[in-house]
Amino acid sequence: MITKLGEKFTDIFRRNMPDAFVFALVLTLVTAVTAFLWIGAPAMKIITSWYDGFWTLLEFGMQMVLLVVTGYSIALSPSIERGIDRLTKYIRTPRQVYYFVVLIGFLLSMVSWGWVVIAAVFARELALRVKGINYPYLIACVYFSSISWVTGLSSSIPLLLNTEKNYMIQNGILPGTIATSFTLGSLLNGCMIALMLIVGPVLMLLLVPKEAKGKELRTLLGARDVGAQETIEEEANSLKLPFKAVSDRLNNSMVLQYIIAFMGVVYIIYHFSQKGLDLNLNIMIFVFVMMGLLLHKTPMRYGISMTRASNNISAIIFQYPFYAGIMGIMTFTGLGAELGKVMASVATEDSYPFFAYLLGGLVNFAIPSGGGEYAVIGPSIIEAVNNIGAGLPAEELKVMASRASLAIAYGEGLTNMLQPFFLLLLMPVMAAGIKIQARDIMGYLVVPFLLFFIAQILMVLWIPL
Repeated sequence: MITKLGEKFTDIFRRNMPDAFVFALVLTLVTAVTAFLWIGAPAMKIITSWYDGFWTLLEFGMQMVLLVVTGYSIALSPSIERGIDRLTKYIRTPRQVYYFVVLIGFLLSMVSWGWVVIAAVFARELALRVKGINYPYLIACVYFSSISWVTGLSSSIPLLLNTEKNYMIQNGILPGTIATSFTLGSLLNGCMIALMLIVGPVLMLLLVPKEAKGKELRTLLGARDVGAQETIEEEANSLKLPFKAVSDRLNNSMVLQYIIAFMGVVYIIYHFSQKGLDLNLNIMIFVFVMMGLLLHKTPMRYGISMTRASNNISAIIFQYPFYAGIMGIMTFTGLGAELGKVMASVATEDSYPFFAYLLGGLVNFAIPSGGGEYAVIGPSIIEAVNNIGAGLPAEELKVMASRASLAIAYGEGLTNMLQPFFLLLLMPVMAAGIKIQARDIMGYLVVPFLLFFIAQILMVLWIPL
């Protein structure tokens, strides 16, 4: 029954969901019209807000590109390929692949949300080695596993609340920082992690489509013979001149590359010794780059691996600015803040986590960034919490603010399942060499979304911090 339901939603999405870029264009118009009709923003204000926002994710977009190509480059190294070959001795059936991909994806995303790229690489390599895998469904499994990032070490909202002199404190909305023991270390967050690690993989096993015929990765690759492509080492050797040359010695120098990698390792050790477990995007990409240098051994081999890893990143480059434009409309016209005020007007001491969760999920369609979304709606929601809890002890207000903030984060994370923004992060790895679109994947996520939606709402309402 549940499998048939999943297949029905998949069919609906394939028939009706447009390309991810068209989705971004439609969402732009919906956000603009909402700002015009609901809050009365002038048309020119909407357009200028769209333009101003267009450039706000350029740094983030470049980080995403580097995250994808450096992570994929690591996977192309001989050492990683041999490691995955060893794993396939223990992971031999499609059901085992689905289960472990979801479980490993959850664990990696809890370390840092960008590490879902590693899960994507792992899943693709297993799909090449294990027969009978429905590859679009496997991509859905990886994407589903990314929702755990809001419970983990890189969760932007809890980290912001624990930052000295953050904008919530400077604006007088919060009296001081909120320690991560109230958020990431809370019983609620622990139960949310348990839900993901225990229920998530089992749920995706229950939803496995009955048919994989025609949807295996090797079938989708068609005439492309994966094994026929020359190795990176072979390609590097083929580029050498037929006589001894200084340029070839430099291009293929392990000494030169290892010296640079050693410098990088020294900095990584310094970074974590000075700043603790600070896993921001920059240091994560830097770690990936240094790993790539070490694993590929020579500049020529590393360059070839990066070229191969960069073949499918166009969607990130040209679509992210359009999502940034939507974020600009939400931010600069005041539409996002107005949504927060609506919640403030209807929420009560019992219902505010429910409304915070719903608002977090709704606004995520227009601002697919946890930190960016919280900057827009967070102040209004926390002010509403302060008003609802007026007269309560400071410690109880802190608990209420923590619960509301976690609810926003959980709602924001889950609704990624219904929009393809972060799917663009996986597609350069998992869709390399094949023709597959978001509509082939997103339908598999509707049932997990609905079940987790119900479970998470009940949890943010009733489980204590």
